[in-house]
Amino acid sequence: MDHYTPETFSLTKSVGFAVNKARNVLVGELDAALKDLGITTQQTGILMSMRGGVTQTPFELSKLLGIDTGLMTRMLDKLETRGLLQRTRSLEDRRVVNLTLTREGEKVADTLPHIVPVVLNRRLRKFSKSEFQELRRLLDKFLED
Repeated sequence: MDHYTPETFSLTKSVGFAVNKARNVLVGELDAALKDLGITTQQTGILMSMRGGVTQTPFELSKLLGIDTGLMTRMLDKLETRGLLQRTRSLEDRRVVNLTLTREGEKVADTLPHIVPVVLNRRLRKFSKSEFQELRRLLDKFLED
């Protein structure tokens, strides 16, 4: 089913515009909350994914977070320079780079669950539990292939 036609399409009334604007608002609020840690919202996704053991390679991170490999490399460079993670070549396959959090990276990653939910909850404060669940369901449906 087509929800838009050339005649009825309006940029500011489109789902894409609303999703992008919501993302920008959230990123701005998260970046402000993360300022003292010296990391960005995108870097938070990397650190939390690694902290939870969800990913161990740049490729896995790129796929999970929807970030192209070039940008991923630059973000990993910054995190490595800051001493938050380290890269090592796989002994089984030298083409594979494994990522591990440093002690400092683990320390920063451990603080994130105390910061990120505060920002998210503030943004979601007007949602009932059922509205929140419906938003999650609809976003999951929107992201399906």
